[in-house]
Amino acid sequence: MLTILGFAMIATFLVLIMTKKMSPIAALVLIPALFCVAVGKGAHLGDYVIDGVSSLAPTAAMLMFAIVYFGVMIDVGLFDPVVRAILRFCKADPMRVVVGTAVLAAIVSLDGDGSTTFMITVSAMYPLYKRLGMSLVVMTGVAAMANGVMNTVPWGGPTARAATALKLDAADIFVPMIPALLVGLLGVLGLAYVLGLRERRRLGALRIEDEESVGAKEAVLVGAGAAAGPARPRKRPVGGGTDHVDRVDGGDDDEDLLKGLDPDRPTLRPRLYWFNALLTGVLLTAMILELLPIPVLFLLGAALALSVNYPRLPDQKARIAAHADNVLNVSGMVFAAAVFTGVLQGTGMVDHMAGWLVDTVPEGLGPHMALVTGVLSLPLTYFMSNDGFYFGVLPVLAEAGAAHGVTPLEMARASLVGQPLHMSSPLVPAVYVLVGMARVEFGDHTRFVVKWAALTCLLILAAGILFGTI
Repeated sequence: MLTILGFAMIATFLVLIMTKKMSPIAALVLIPALFCVAVGKGAHLGDYVIDGVSSLAPTAAMLMFAIVYFGVMIDVGLFDPVVRAILRFCKADPMRVVVGTAVLAAIVSLDGDGSTTFMITVSAMYPLYKRLGMSLVVMTGVAAMANGVMNTVPWGGPTARAATALKLDAADIFVPMIPALLVGLLGVLGLAYVLGLRERRRLGALRIEDEESVGAKEAVLVGAGAAAGPARPRKRPVGGGTDHVDRVDGGDDDEDLLKGLDPDRPTLRPRLYWFNALLTGVLLTAMILELLPIPVLFLLGAALALSVNYPRLPDQKARIAAHADNVLNVSGMVFAAAVFTGVLQGTGMVDHMAGWLVDTVPEGLGPHMALVTGVLSLPLTYFMSNDGFYFGVLPVLAEAGAAHGVTPLEMARASLVGQPLHMSSPLVPAVYVLVGMARVEFGDHTRFVVKWAALTCLLILAAGILFGTI
């Protein structure tokens, strides 16, 4: 009976959040509370929730202060020189533009928020793609995959959810996965290089001479590198017809392309740039070396960043308020998850479901549950939200794996594999920011990115197995 009710609770939760009948936070609280009463253990609901909140408080604190910290770093202009350097590196070479897109998206993804990453990346790169007549789905696809790989940082969401669902330390999940994730990021950069070469061959050697005609043409090509394409800027061979773009003739507008972010925003702190860069480097190094718990590191980092960059109290309040929406949504989700995971564990439903799953998994696959979880993470995180997968499915898979000697840490790491594909899921709000700002049809983006994102996921899975972390 508990097996049936457990699966019914998960199914109800998934249906309600996927059909947008309830918000994830409301569903995480109300659905398990209802089922807790249904199994006759409503009197223990308070105990389940308190136990869950106590165990999840460090994860919520980490997310809260990591979002504030990286939000402040963007406000003060830490990433502005990176944006400008990437744009200067790109010049008007399509190959460099695509690789620069991947690098920029990966760097900005350190803030852990997909929407912020896409807004900065598209704002910086869109003018180049538009003026060169490049495929805009190449931009959206590469940005989404780079962000998907980097989204696995502990404050990005998936790792925190896996740690929350399995009651593990986020650092224990993430740090051993770094080599495999770096392989995945190198795969994205390699793909960006190949796609950039295709764009260079398609467009030929360009010298943009008619800015108005270029600005009127926008390329949205599902088949990047195809022989045929839309009208493109007037071109002529440069340097004997070689595949090289000499320069963009755009007058003062070229300077606008190199700004990337508003250089006059009042939150900038150029005199403190090296302090902020050093602080971020020390913070990330301390996190990797595990000198202190991650929540403590980000709590100290956020307090120091606010105090030094904005010594006036009204300015500090303004910066905190600017990022309060993201903080509330993420931390609220974690605390709401305490109800879901608490009921699932406390009532014994997860144990019964895992027992049923163990009986149905072929004996030969039992010791390879981490591999099974990694493969399943591709379709499951694409067709359902991260909340549904990590809070509803992963605990069951982890219990099944434990019965065959697979540790929860291995299962948690394997569950991160599908994130490069997940970031293009129709259930991810940030992807609509990406395609909307790039003026790309969501269907075009999906048809282009799915195959490449799936290959990136499998590359991470193979690397994780090779390095022994999965």
